[in-house]
Amino acid sequence: MLLLILGVALWWLAHLFKRIAPDARAGMGDKGRGLVAAVLAVSILLMIFGYRMADGAFFWGRHPATVGINNLLMIFALYLTSPGPSKGAILYRMRHPMLTGFALWAVAHLLVNGDVPSFILFGGLGLWALVEMAVINRAEPEWTPPAKGSIGKDAMFLAISVVLMAVIGYVHFLLGYPAFG
Repeated sequence: MLLLILGVALWWLAHLFKRIAPDARAGMGDKGRGLVAAVLAVSILLMIFGYRMADGAFFWGRHPATVGINNLLMIFALYLTSPGPSKGAILYRMRHPMLTGFALWAVAHLLVNGDVPSFILFGGLGLWALVEMAVINRAEPEWTPPAKGSIGKDAMFLAISVVLMAVIGYVHFLLGYPAFG
């Protein structure tokens, strides 16, 4: 469990470092990007191995209804993390579509994974996305939305999200986590 907690903590630290210590981050210049990327890579590895090794209390599991809801939420989360919201006509005024999609990803996974390691992983990352939005909004209160795009871009990125969901579902199946029931 310690590896999992450390991985989530490093994820938070790497992403919030620019806001927590802006002078230190600015002083690192372009080398800082490489360091942050390395810390993020380590955090992902720690989360993967920590989650696979962790054991904890189990409160709920997969149910056909929650699997279906999870999959619908995941398609929408994938769409939000794509360029679709900023290039399309429907959600172009949304300030943090990628972070919102990330939070939605976490909620979707908590619907079908009701154990302590999942609370730490998905709950911790979902909470990070919400905190990150609040920190960005506080640091940069002024924001101008991008120009309105076309509904065709929305449709294209939604179709890509459906295809990507199928690929991700297949990878989950190969790893022993059947995403489609």
